[in-house]
Amino acid sequence: MNISEEGIKLIKSFEGCKLQAYQDGGGVWTIGWGHTSGVKMGDTCTQAEADALFDMEIDLYQEAVSALIKAPVMQCELDAMVSLAYNIGVSAFKNSTLLKLVNKMDYLGASLEFGKWNQDNSKVIPGLVRRREAERKLFMS
Repeated sequence: MNISEEGIKLIKSFEGCKLQAYQDGGGVWTIGWGHTSGVKMGDTCTQAEADALFDMEIDLYQEAVSALIKAPVMQCELDAMVSLAYNIGVSAFKNSTLLKLVNKMDYLGASLEFGKWNQDNSKVIPGLVRRREAERKLFMS
């Protein structure tokens, strides 16, 4: 199963697209639609490059998330989990209680885990609170 257009819209709505490198709230250099790998101060990209990079990365994230899920999931649940993993990273997602609960088919319990991923450098970030609530709502839709 692939991420849907709704899932992609959710990710893009929270990531935004910037064509010049910037430091996110946690001080990580970022460019395009939330790309961080190898980004440094002064980097730039075109919209086409940002879009192509996002398309490549979203495929990697959905493949990684799908491989970790052992229980049946609906499209909305996959979309929400890919969005979460795109933001927190596959390693954090792999070790999350949320994934453990999904794999035990405790979908309600899993939905309550989204809100726990609302911090950056141990500080609650309002944008992450909004994103996690949107992901939780999508997961439960």
